[in-house]
Amino acid sequence: MQRRYNPSRAPLHRVNSAIVDVDKVRLVSSDGVSSIVFFRDALSQARSQNLDLVEIASDKGLPICKIIDYGKFKFELLKKEKDNKKKQHTVSLKEIKLGARIDDNDFLNKQKQAQSFLEKGDKVKVSLRFRGREIMHTSLGLKVVEKMIEGLVDFGSAEKKPGLEGRQIVVIIAPKKVKVKSNAKN
Repeated sequence: MQRRYNPSRAPLHRVNSAIVDVDKVRLVSSDGVSSIVFFRDALSQARSQNLDLVEIASDKGLPICKIIDYGKFKFELLKKEKDNKKKQHTVSLKEIKLGARIDDNDFLNKQKQAQSFLEKGDKVKVSLRFRGREIMHTSLGLKVVEKMIEGLVDFGSAEKKPGLEGRQIVVIIAPKKVKVKSNAKN
């Protein structure tokens, strides 16, 4: 059975003898000085130091290479990717559905749920659907949505005014920015 080429498994950088079809390379030293040398000289320098010649960037003219420990280099790249993923915070959109004739207790439950979403840092989409002839009384529905926005004013603010979209009123409430307290000891 023949293996297919999988681009995700392809190496990120060409290393040592994998750098082919080049006579000269731009060699960047560890102190940042670059010079143009023959490929075989750069490869012999790398081998004499027990390190690898790694192609950092392949320009049209000269590929840029560095003499480094490739295993350590790959480990550092992986570590940076993991740190970046940890620092990312994805904001998800949670939806709260209301009716035009919602009871007070149900409304308070929905408001508490929206409040918990906002405290977690998620955006909340409040949608109020009109059924049947309720569409003729959009002002009642607008009052319910406005009441929800007023109840959540301490936790977030509406991105724009509530608007009628088809048979429903929709508004998105974004959480307020929370200042992170630093635990610096003076």
